[in-house]
Amino acid sequence: MLPTLRQLQYLKLLADHGSFSRAAEAAHVTQPTLSAGVQELEKILGAPVVDRARAGFILTPVGEEAVRRAGDILAQTQDLVQAAKSAGQPLSGRFRLGVIPTVAPFLLPRALPLLRERFPELRLYLREDQTHRLIAALKSGALDAALVALPYELAGLEFEPVFDDELLVAMPPNHALVGSSSVSPDQLRDQDLILLEDGHCLREHALSACGLEPPKADTDGAFAATSLPTLVQMVGSGLGMTFLPAMAVAAGLADHAPVAVRHLEKEPRREIVVCWRAGSSRRAEGRLLAETLRAG
Repeated sequence: MLPTLRQLQYLKLLADHGSFSRAAEAAHVTQPTLSAGVQELEKILGAPVVDRARAGFILTPVGEEAVRRAGDILAQTQDLVQAAKSAGQPLSGRFRLGVIPTVAPFLLPRALPLLRERFPELRLYLREDQTHRLIAALKSGALDAALVALPYELAGLEFEPVFDDELLVAMPPNHALVGSSSVSPDQLRDQDLILLEDGHCLREHALSACGLEPPKADTDGAFAATSLPTLVQMVGSGLGMTFLPAMAVAAGLADHAPVAVRHLEKEPRREIVVCWRAGSSRRAEGRLLAETLRAG
């Protein structure tokens, strides 16, 4: 006898929610029903998947492996259902797309009307988050595709390029480097740099492209921003210099603060791509989405 999808779903929900009661609520069943399903799974596997205690439970090694495999199986099953529903009608029905915060506000306003026009049956669900969390959600099956920036480790994923986005430098309007048409990485080494907080890939892209180490104040948590608009305001207040993606500047990000924007020497760029799970049935739709975004 093999485990059922329902049993695997119960175990996955139990691991995700951390309690039998919350897992049962998420599965829309009673707690005894969910508990019985987990017990049946244990009988089929011939080993316990959870160690139960008065204070809760912990996953056994067998349980941890079962949860990992259950995630893959359930994600593939969801792919199958969506592929069947979308057969002959690409980008129709539900499509869950993740987008990083340094892309979403600048690309989506012009991309969404085009998607609605070309794919009127598409029901797009958007999640804005940092790259590492989007990739985890993609691999677990919680997302169908994600719009991220490279370089980034994409093991187990496939991707389709959308466009390259130049990295620019922004400074207060009275800065000594304002008179330069472009700025070299060496000219930035002794400057006060303000970056996005740790976890934003734009931060790593800019530092890597310029061969710079994180500023000491930023390492200590004194000067960092959670969003690009906040970063621009900090620069406009004279606190230092920063890096901005060209797509954000083109969208008007720097228009409402006293900042000057200049090119960097060698014009470093990040690559914006649509990615999806390797072997996913949404592959063709991921490529079609990237193609549509390029056209927009």
